[in-house]
Amino acid sequence: MSAELTEVRAARFLNWNVAIIALTVIVLIVAAATVDSFGTSQNFGFLVLDLLPIALVALPMTLVIVTGEIDLSVASTLGLSSAVMGYLWNANQPIESIIPLCLLLGAVLGAVNGLFVTVLGLPSLAVTIGTLALYRGLAFVVLGDSAVADFPAVYTDWVTGTIGGTSIPDVLIIIVVLAVVFGVVLHATPIGRAVFAVGAGEQAARFAGVRPGRLKFWLYVASGLISGLAGVLWTLRYSSARADNGAGLELAVVAAVLLGGVSIFGGKGALPGVIAGVVLLGSLQNALRLSDVSNEALNVVTGVLLIVSVLAPNLARSVLQRRRT
Repeated sequence: MSAELTEVRAARFLNWNVAIIALTVIVLIVAAATVDSFGTSQNFGFLVLDLLPIALVALPMTLVIVTGEIDLSVASTLGLSSAVMGYLWNANQPIESIIPLCLLLGAVLGAVNGLFVTVLGLPSLAVTIGTLALYRGLAFVVLGDSAVADFPAVYTDWVTGTIGGTSIPDVLIIIVVLAVVFGVVLHATPIGRAVFAVGAGEQAARFAGVRPGRLKFWLYVASGLISGLAGVLWTLRYSSARADNGAGLELAVVAAVLLGGVSIFGGKGALPGVIAGVVLLGSLQNALRLSDVSNEALNVVTGVLLIVSVLAPNLARSVLQRRRT
């Protein structure tokens, strides 16, 4: 009995979700104690705004990776959404019609990825690397190297504004609501069970009545839709529509999702761990920026975390397996 109890405790200790949440708390405490201005309310607001696009795009990306696929075109979808927003604003279109059109554009771009992967049976890695370049190129075709500004103050002020007299940004509401929606879908609905089943074994899932192709298609649509939303919010936050907005964001998103314990091979993962991974990655980047670390060094840190997020869970499972034997 004691051996079984020890094994259970070891499993809990080596649980990656618990470990990443604990590590996130430790990093936040250490950064607040050692980095000037990190623990201020003003920096908290900046941190949330910095995390906004990563957190939003990581939500559907989690479901996509759990099915064993990937979407590397999310940052380019964000950029194309921003470019189209700027183009339409320059054409004197009302912002109330521009935002829904950008969301629709994101969904269409995601559907293109989904069709290539599910209908033509092409590998998602190759497809989304191709559309990463395609969508970014289209963004430059639409807007060129110019930037469009002067968006309505009522929208830009809301994105950068705070709730009441606090330092909590208004846009945190969007993150919380969408996180709850995606969390419920993944962990408490038949759709979520189908997502895990497809990631664990597509053929077995098909025998169980799941339609993997249709499921993956709609996940890519959701990924594109949320990326389009991230493009709108990015543009309004900086009051600047540019074709290169969000460049390189896909690396941070994938790193955060894998840091959160989602297996790159599919079939495993939990949204609370992903949220912790987003906060951990964003907090480290924020603390390093406050310490005057260069952007090149930040890219190195992101790359290292991405490698660690792939290696560490496998090492933990190996340790647990050795304890069992």
